Amino acid sequence: MKQIPKRVMIVSFDAVGAKDLEYLQTLPNFQRFFEQAALCSHVNSVCPSLTYPAHTSIVTGRMPKNHGIVNNTKIQPNRKDPDWLYHRKWIRSTTLYDEAKKKGMTTAGLLWPVAAGSRMDYYVPEIMVTRKWQNQILMNATNGPLFYQLDLNKRFGQLRNGIAQPQLDNFIQACALDTIYKYNPQLFLLHLTDVDANRHLYGVESKEAKEALKRHDKRLGEIVRALEETGEMESTTVVLLGDHYQKDVDKVAFVNHALWKAGLLTVRNGRIKSWKAYAKNCDGSCYIYLHPSVENNAEVQKCTRKVLETLKGREDFGIERILTREEAANMGADENCFLMLEAKEGWFFLDEWEQLTAAEKDCAHGMKGTHGYLPGEADYQTFFAMSGCSVRAGARVEKNIALWDEGATLAALLELDLGKTDGSVIREMLQ
Repeated sequence: MKQIPKRVMIVSFDAVGAKDLEYLQTLPNFQRFFEQAALCSHVNSVCPSLTYPAHTSIVTGRMPKNHGIVNNTKIQPNRKDPDWLYHRKWIRSTTLYDEAKKKGMTTAGLLWPVAAGSRMDYYVPEIMVTRKWQNQILMNATNGPLFYQLDLNKRFGQLRNGIAQPQLDNFIQACALDTIYKYNPQLFLLHLTDVDANRHLYGVESKEAKEALKRHDKRLGEIVRALEETGEMESTTVVLLGDHYQKDVDKVAFVNHALWKAGLLTVRNGRIKSWKAYAKNCDGSCYIYLHPSVENNAEVQKCTRKVLETLKGREDFGIERILTREEAANMGADENCFLMLEAKEGWFFLDEWEQLTAAEKDCAHGMKGTHGYLPGEADYQTFFAMSGCSVRAGARVEKNIALWDEGATLAALLELDLGKTDGSVIREMLQ
């Protein structure tokens, strides 16, 4: 008879990929974990491979086009800093933590994306403040359990320095350990972003990224120790995973500048005021949307395609590939887009309509690594590993899987019903 874990700890290491596994297995705590774990090192991220769509696929077992989180941020052409898709209400399906709660399990989540306003028992939502009148602590307090968050901020808030790393993960790690010891949740979703932040700032193979991986090893050891001290490990399952990888970048493509020059969007006082076509960046890829009032206008469609084909033909511009709406949807991306763009190696996209100088571009993005590219390349994959109760110790899955397969597998592990999923259960990893 199958044993259902009484406790599942899921740790997401943002931007940690399959290429990191060789190094991770030289570190003591990761080495100890992987020796007993079932592992798949061929995991394709979502399309586009961004943090919010990725983490939503992990907890729903669905592609972005079906769970509704198709980007990190909203389509708001008139805003310099668009709002992030942080709230649970924007997910169009049930989740692992919803179903666990229905089953009577205690649930927790720290900085797990798109979980603000959820019904988890103990959680700190990940909310990016984008408006001058917003206060980070107040935004978090009004979108999650108030007294739980106030207590954590009172005792560990001095560890944090805004969203700077490693301070943010040091704060979240202290919160995680405290939550394990005090509440011992049965389903715990933890999101750590140290590596992602350092790869953005310094590059994929930078010494800063490697130092972040070392810090994650220490954090893993502390988490496992806390679990060992608070419960029976024979009825506990620990899950480690990545959401996407990154690529090094040094060039930015501003598609909206070309759309503006073609008269497909208008600008007033430095802001986009109206548009027929709009380029919404996903970092390494880019959605092209047509305004609902002209989305069936053949002339607008033709003009937009012509602009993009011209850009793609330029050696000094960063478009590698133009996908149709159908091609994008088949990969799980937003089926409401008109087209989708894939960046060339070393390039990524931004939303700005102005054509910036080289110096201004450096100042505008300040990134040496990023993600958001179309999934599928072997060097761009991430990983999925489980160890403990109901897991086939030492199993190695060589086939390619997707993040939504992880959601289906985690649901099967806990015997939770996610309804209709796009994912398949990875039976090779389960007893």
